[in-house]
Order: sequence, then C-alpha cells, then structure tokens
Amino acid sequence: MFRKLALFSAVAALAAFAAPAAAAPAAGVKKEASMALKADKSGYADVNGIKLYYAVYGKGEPLVLLHGGLGHAEMMAPVIARLASGRQVIVADLQGHGRTADVDRPIRYETMGDDIAALIRYLKIEKADVMGYSMGGGVALRTAIQHPDLVDRLVVVSAVFRRDGWFADIRAQQEGLNGSAAEAMKPTPMYQSYVAVAPRPEDFSRLLDKMGAFMKRDYDWAEEVRGLASPTMLVFADHDMMPTSHMAEFFGLLGGGKKDAGWMGENMTPHRLAILPGLTHYNAFLSPSLPETVLPFLDGEADAPRWGETPVEQ
Repeated sequence: MFRKLALFSAVAALAAFAAPAAAAPAAGVKKEASMALKADKSGYADVNGIKLYYAVYGKGEPLVLLHGGLGHAEMMAPVIARLASGRQVIVADLQGHGRTADVDRPIRYETMGDDIAALIRYLKIEKADVMGYSMGGGVALRTAIQHPDLVDRLVVVSAVFRRDGWFADIRAQQEGLNGSAAEAMKPTPMYQSYVAVAPRPEDFSRLLDKMGAFMKRDYDWAEEVRGLASPTMLVFADHDMMPTSHMAEFFGLLGGGKKDAGWMGENMTPHRLAILPGLTHYNAFLSPSLPETVLPFLDGEADAPRWGETPVEQ
C-alpha cells in the first residue's frame, strides 16, 4: 500500500517536467482553435543518430517551441496557434517523446540541446528564437548556451538553472520514478497521448526509467547563464514548482534586479522576467497570457510607452 502511494507521488511529481499533455485549453482559449491546429509541414530530421520529429506552423520569423517532459509538441496547441499567427513556429518531439523514437543514449539536456541546434541547421535556418517549457525550457537554455550562433532570442518558461531550484519535496518524489510506474500511469494523459502517436508504444516503461535517471542527475549552469549571449526572457507562474527566490536568482544571473532601471530605462538589461498571476506549473503552458507576454519580447518591442511619450487626453 505504501509503495503504491509512493509511486503515485512520484508520478504526480513528474509534472515538474510533464504537464498534462491532453489537458483542456486554459480559460480564454477557444477549444476549436487548439483542436483544428494543422501543420504546414512536418517530417523527421535525421540528426545526431536520432530521427527527430518536427512540424512547422505559420509564416514569418522562425521560433522553435519545445514541450515539457512526457508530453509532445501538440500539448502546447493553443500557444502554437497564437504564436503562429505572425511567426513560423517550429515544434519538435524531444528524444523518446511523442513521434520521436528513443535511441541508445541517456536522456540529457545537453544532447537534446545539440539535437535542436542540428534541427535548426537541417531546416537551413540561419538563426532562430528558441522557447521551451519545463524540460523543454532546460533544453532551450542548453541550446542557447551550447550554440549561441544559432539562437537569437531565448524564452525559458517554468524551468530552473540548477537542479535544487525545484522544491525539495518534488525532487525527492521524482527520484522514485521508474518503469514500474507504467501500469499506474495508463489512465493519465501522459500515457494516453504517448501511445496515440509513439512509433513504439511499448517503450513507455523504458522512457520512465530513462526519465527517472534524467531527473536524478545533478546540474548547475549558473556560470554559463551569466555568459548567455542571447537576450533572454524568463517566465514563471506565481505558483510554480520552484520558489520565487530561485526565479529572482535566475534573473540576477542575467544582471536583472540589481538597480533601478532609470527614467529612460538606461539601466535595463536586454533580459526580462515575467511572473504570470493565478497560474501553476500545470496550466501556465496553456494560458493565453503566455504568448501575449512573450510576443512583445520576441518582436523586440516595448510593452508600453514611458510617461510623457504620448499626449495626455484633455
């Protein structure tokens, strides 16, 4: 009985990387918009010994969008729909997820970052913006660290730069995840969405084993974050899976929060921090506030004029 409860706790804790892949659209997102999403192009990129599934939506400046763990690209359908209304959005199913079959190598942020860089080159894109959520946020961050020549602007959503950034109880529960959880997870959207599209549905328990090992691996990228070349936006929910102190520390590594911005913004860095109110790790990726928050940053625009820049109506 206690073992079963521990197993369910570990499954729940996996949401630090895997939000509900088949969750209903967030409030304000039309259900038909997310259901009717259709790629303009899709296929497999043979890169780094892996056949990486990708799909392209819309036209405009390229933006690579990366999903959370145990999900796949379509889990972010409402966000894709909004972002693709004015951009070319490229999504990919990361190693062992969705339509991308697993290969004989560990799951690592670093190798997946290399996969995304190889995908950008495969698509003959000179430079792209990269945005990722949760596990995908870590992959986006590694892509920018390891391949700064390929990344223009970077958006990291609900991810940490150091493993102990996640709440301690979540880390402890995640360490219990392994393939024995597969049977218990069959009613979950993580399992159901996986078997619906995976080339080898029987690999689910193997994926859980590899994700368990992945989440136990320690990391601290503080020094590399300090050296990031790409303008970076950090986005969190106000009730996310990490303390607000970690959010502030992350932004501080980018030079943010050190002093007043100045009347004309002369002390601002090129980096941004956003904390979305009334959201959690489990629904921030579906909220209409997410694309509306990141688009001005991606477009290089200010959200609002400064006092005195626009006439005051009499």
